[in-house]
Amino acid sequence: MLRFLGGLVAASLRDALRASRDLYIVMIPVIVLVKVLQEFDLVRTIALPLKPLMGLVGLPADIGLAWAAALLNGVYSGLIILVQLAQDRAEPLTVAQVTTLTTMIVFAHALPVEAGIAHRCGARFLGQCAIRIGTALVFGVIYHALTQAFGLFHEAAAIPLPAADADPGLGAWAWREAQNLVSISCVIFVLMLAMRLLRMSGVLGFVTRAMAPAMRLIGIGPEAATITVIGMTLGLSYGSGVIIDDVRKGVLGPRDVFFALSLMGVCHSLIEDTLLMLLVGAELWGLVGLRMVVALAVIAVMVRLVRRVPDTVAERLLWVPRAA
Repeated sequence: MLRFLGGLVAASLRDALRASRDLYIVMIPVIVLVKVLQEFDLVRTIALPLKPLMGLVGLPADIGLAWAAALLNGVYSGLIILVQLAQDRAEPLTVAQVTTLTTMIVFAHALPVEAGIAHRCGARFLGQCAIRIGTALVFGVIYHALTQAFGLFHEAAAIPLPAADADPGLGAWAWREAQNLVSISCVIFVLMLAMRLLRMSGVLGFVTRAMAPAMRLIGIGPEAATITVIGMTLGLSYGSGVIIDDVRKGVLGPRDVFFALSLMGVCHSLIEDTLLMLLVGAELWGLVGLRMVVALAVIAVMVRLVRRVPDTVAERLLWVPRAA
């Protein structure tokens, strides 16, 4: 038993270190860039073009930088910038604002990588980017309207901020950011271990079986339903890997591949991403409940609209023909 647990911990640690290494390559330059922007008081200037979009979803313009970083680099880059910007705000972010931002991040992040994966599987790169960004904005507008109308979640968010020095020098700043990076690695390790335990316990299998009927209800066929649920619960990489194999075997057609990838794009890693966003102060109802409703509704509408689009048009805008 001890040997089994030791192997489980060791495998999770290896995965966490590998993931941390890849993240640090992106995060460290981003952290330095944000520090430079803050030192020269350029954050608000750079974020000014984002103000109209952020205003629609009830967020300050400068916080849009966190989503922009997530769109380009990934979830962790967005969260790092969120924490950094939150430290310097005179007025703290509310739970509703943090939930809006973090849920928009999980809708649309790492687009160069993840939309690239989708393109390799058979969905057009720009089409996937548009679907994910558009769905994130739809969620943001709806969630902001609901929380404003019913006066929900307006208390200050419990963002885990590091203790700030009265006048931190570069050395103190660098030490603080190094501690933050180590903390992120620890969180990644815990998430990796939790995912392994959930997979081994059969919980993920149960979730997959429970969600399959909902996939068929919104118009995703039985051939793609199971694969879609795998991607939604475990992650886009898992689901896309299975899709690539099934495309090679001729099991899935281009239309089914597009529908499956679109739903996986707007709603994947439900367990891992949810746990991560809860750590920075988001609330569960918006992060999971409304996110699922919006994702399924958008894809259900899209499935019915796309079925009316001629294949020649769809192949130019939405998916790659099988022969390609």
